[in-house]
Amino acid sequence: MTKKSRKYYVVWKGVAPGIYDNWEACRAQVEGFEKAFYKSFETEAEAKRAFAGNMWQYLNTKKNTPAPEESGAGPVWESLSVDAACSGNPGLMEYQCVHTKTKKQIFHHGPFPDATNNIGEFLALVHVLALLHKRKQKIPVYSDSLTAMAWVRNKKAKTLLKPTPRNAEVFELITRAETWLKNNPVEIPILKWNTEKWGEIPADFGRK
Repeated sequence: MTKKSRKYYVVWKGVAPGIYDNWEACRAQVEGFEKAFYKSFETEAEAKRAFAGNMWQYLNTKKNTPAPEESGAGPVWESLSVDAACSGNPGLMEYQCVHTKTKKQIFHHGPFPDATNNIGEFLALVHVLALLHKRKQKIPVYSDSLTAMAWVRNKKAKTLLKPTPRNAEVFELITRAETWLKNNPVEIPILKWNTEKWGEIPADFGRK
C-alpha cells in the first residue's frame, strides 16, 4: 500500500492564519469562520511561498476546497463543547463546558432555580467565549442549540421567562452576558453539533 503523503495547509483568512501540517489543525481555523480562505499544498516550501505571496494567485482555482477525506465528516476534536440541563420549564437549570475530545470539564455552574434550558445554553456559550477571549485562545466551540447560537449572534437573550425573586441571579447573568457580547467581538467559530450523526454532545448531562 502506498503511504499517503503529508500535506501542508495555508490559511490566509481564518481564526489564526498560518501554515498547518495536518487537516485537523487547519479545519479548526476555518470551519465556521465566514469566508475563510485556505488551500492545501504538497510541500512545505510551496506552502511558505503561497502564504507569503498573493493568495488570489493560488485561490483562482477549484483546489482551495478540501479533498473528500477532508470534508468534515466528523467533529473538530480540538475544541470545546457546551450544554445545559433543566428539570422543568422553568426549573432547576445548570450548564457546563468540556473539552470535546477528552470530556474534561472546563467549568460548571448551577443549579439555578426558575430558569430554562435555552437560557442555560446561552449563558454557557457566552461564558466560554469570554473565557477563550481572556485566555487569548482561538479554538472552535460546539453547541447543540440553534436558539442559543441565534441569541449570541443577535447579542440578546429573547427569553419569555419572567423575572422573579428566585431567578434574580439568572437575570443578572443574562444582563452581564448581553453586555459582554455588545462590548467584545466574537472571533471564535461557534459550530452546530450534529447530534444525528455524532450522538449526544460531549457536554451533555446524560439525563434524557
